[in-house]
Amino acid sequence: MIYLRFLLVSCLVLMCSALSAQTWNFIKEKDGIKIYTRTPDHSNFKCFKGETVFHTTMEKLSRYIGNVQNVDWWDKNVKEIKVLTFEPDKLVRYYLVYDVPWPMNDRDLCVEAKITIDPVTGEKIVSAKPLPDAVPERKGIVRIRNYWQKWTLKPTGNNTIQAVLEGFVDPGGNVPSWLYNMVIVDTPLKVMRGIKKLVEEKN
Repeated sequence: MIYLRFLLVSCLVLMCSALSAQTWNFIKEKDGIKIYTRTPDHSNFKCFKGETVFHTTMEKLSRYIGNVQNVDWWDKNVKEIKVLTFEPDKLVRYYLVYDVPWPMNDRDLCVEAKITIDPVTGEKIVSAKPLPDAVPERKGIVRIRNYWQKWTLKPTGNNTIQAVLEGFVDPGGNVPSWLYNMVIVDTPLKVMRGIKKLVEEKN
């Protein structure tokens, strides 16, 4: 009986520790965008999360999020992109190359993004994961293999959409985690701010 109680207590402690490790830490709020980070169990590189409200329609927002036919607003450091598969509002597979400043090597990434839409609430989720071997590796470019990203877009009425962007990237190579963690907080801020400008501008 004593052993059983000890086992139960140990399990509870481990569960609480795991939940604590998954807690999002608020970092800052800027331009109506709240930024959070957390450190996963499996890496020293932090996950990121951004939360905001887009004042637009889902139709207009969908022209950009989950649509690789419209990539002009993407990170300016993306120097090359190739669409492998595109099924509107269902599935996207693509390959991209990031221009990384010297002395580090450029990075590339193969991605599969699945899109689901709730027919009742209209909530749209775009979940992306890596497809590491969809395109052969190239000499002098480091392949990103540990990555995920998720958009959750929930209509809340009166042409407003509650948006959450979560993600994680292990850049590979010899990138110090402390340096990466300093700049990753700006990723959701830049992305969401760029989309806000596009979808909320007056026609």
